[in-house]
Amino acid sequence: MGIYLDNAATSYPKPAEVIDKMTYFMKNIGATCGRGAYRSEIESDKLVYNCRKNICNLFNFNKPSNVVFTYNITEALNLAINGILEKGDHVITSSIEHNSVIRPLKILQRDKEIQISEVPCDKNGITKASDVEHLIRSNTKLIIFTHASNVLGTIQPIKEVGALARKNNIIFLVDSAQTAGGYPIDVKNDNIDLLAFTGHKGLLGPTGTGGLLINCDKNINPLKAGGTGVDSKYPYQPDYLPNKFEAGTLNVVGLVGLSEGINFINNIGVNSIREKENILIDYALKKLGQIPGIKIYGPKVSSKIVGVISFNIEGIPCDEIGFELSKKYDIMVRVGFHCAPTAHKIMGTYNTGCVRIGLGYFNKKSDIDALVDALVQLKINS
Repeated sequence: MGIYLDNAATSYPKPAEVIDKMTYFMKNIGATCGRGAYRSEIESDKLVYNCRKNICNLFNFNKPSNVVFTYNITEALNLAINGILEKGDHVITSSIEHNSVIRPLKILQRDKEIQISEVPCDKNGITKASDVEHLIRSNTKLIIFTHASNVLGTIQPIKEVGALARKNNIIFLVDSAQTAGGYPIDVKNDNIDLLAFTGHKGLLGPTGTGGLLINCDKNINPLKAGGTGVDSKYPYQPDYLPNKFEAGTLNVVGLVGLSEGINFINNIGVNSIREKENILIDYALKKLGQIPGIKIYGPKVSSKIVGVISFNIEGIPCDEIGFELSKKYDIMVRVGFHCAPTAHKIMGTYNTGCVRIGLGYFNKKSDIDALVDALVQLKINS
């Protein structure tokens, strides 16, 4: 394996403990959960419950039943958005949302005439919480914010935005795809009603895992209906958590891996992970800034971003950079528009796209050195 710099898409490598625990489960347990009373099924139940508890501990929450599992954060966001918004409702979002938020909202705008307001931000993706308050209307039902941009890396003021939402009795939904596991999140202190999370990025678990942490008593309609293993004679979806939102068989082996990923994070400490990634971010910004003709987007300060750095190099299309880095140097980066067109409008790259590197806990300064050396050679040869 070469140099992996796409942790904003999915983290790699996974801790050995994650792989070992998933392998042990598949070899020695293998049963689903909530579907029987035999030994291995009961063990699966315990493992899934432990995953709920680990998530609670990570985000300072105390209701494991209110941790609802989905197959990714996209499903979790769709569950919240479609389960809350009704015809004529108003929703407020940041200006740098991922398509996992933008597309469900646009479909509801078309089909149910919901109203959407985007909070303005500067070219670096920095948003003022005070600007949110000016957009609140009498029919504002939901405020949605990504915690950090997947293109600019910019960390958003979710605590302050959440306080405004609480003050106005508006549900506050946070997309933690780029922060969970690598940046401190406290659902109580940060005034978060709904926290959508994914397992395969900073939480160091496998793909096919994610969920929604529900820290409020607002009504949310299920996204789907089906078997839950209990109340089988009841013709409707159960109305209690987590069964209300968990129709169908869970990805038990994935949740076993996710739980072990969170154990790995807790053993190190989120603050320690953040500290290490800050060192890498500062180093990368310094080294990349020395490349002739480079334009780096975003605040360019580690305290204001997560490990996401986007750039272009004058005279070389971003897709060519990505192709050459992979072909000649075995360096993996992401190029294009990153499922976040509004962020690219703000950056001025809507017509070109850009190169993105996603730094993770297992990256080293030597990875950055190799990237910079390769980019310098590409610039020289262009």
